Amino acid sequence: MIRSFTMLAQTLNLSRAVRELGSTRQTVRRHIATLEETMGVPLFVVEDRQYRLSPQGELALPEAKEILARGKVWVQGKSYHVAGMQRLAHIEPDGWCFYQQHQPLNSIWTDRSPFLREVHRAWAMSGGEIEHDCLSHVRPYLMVYRDTPSGWICVELGERSFYALWFGWTDARSSIGRPIAEFPGGTEFATMLTLPFRDIQTTRGTRLDQIATLIPRGQPDNLLPATYERLLMGGQFPDGSFALIAAVDRAREIRIEGLDSQLLDRMPSDVHLDFDPGLAKYER
Repeated sequence: MIRSFTMLAQTLNLSRAVRELGSTRQTVRRHIATLEETMGVPLFVVEDRQYRLSPQGELALPEAKEILARGKVWVQGKSYHVAGMQRLAHIEPDGWCFYQQHQPLNSIWTDRSPFLREVHRAWAMSGGEIEHDCLSHVRPYLMVYRDTPSGWICVELGERSFYALWFGWTDARSSIGRPIAEFPGGTEFATMLTLPFRDIQTTRGTRLDQIATLIPRGQPDNLLPATYERLLMGGQFPDGSFALIAAVDRAREIRIEGLDSQLLDRMPSDVHLDFDPGLAKYER
């Protein structure tokens, strides 16, 4: 039933939705009617046989898509919760892998490096304004993204950021203005990967994840292990539009359920932020 709703919402054409679903007009209509009766609200308005989403349908659509994505990823064994925090995993037949686990934010307060907590404090002091003076001393270490119809686009890349260290400043700058590349694993897994971005866009708050994956370095086929902490923060551009701020630091311990600490030893040793603790003016 939920697939019938999301497909009809996507096409706004019953015949096309039926073809995409491999279903029948009667079945799709019945599914929509059952959902509307159960929810107690109309999901669509039909005028001259043309469908459009009702206000209630527009509100219901994002969660319906998320339910479908969560369900498919869950049944494939790629998603579960550890102590209430989501863990995602995907492994390709060629060995490429991606792991992501949501982390309690208080872990940054006990980390050996002051970097992430300094960024968090600077973000709070700046009110999320990327041009604010309180954020200026950590800005060279940050990345900034904007949401567009083409997806999340990197619009600013700090020359001292983790990304610049990994790829080199010249190659890293080439990513500015490009949408975040789609990961293997299908559209449902990609939807789950962008949930942290959407979460911050909605709450304007902060979120910490640990990620372990293989990233090319030097040559496209030279995949090396990378394990890092990613702090996402809600911010704003000078015109008031939403800016997603990301701070990334090398992980110092594995906090992803089921992964071995040896991953840390396999990561290139030269990828270390050169953040001087003396710059942590809010640490004092």
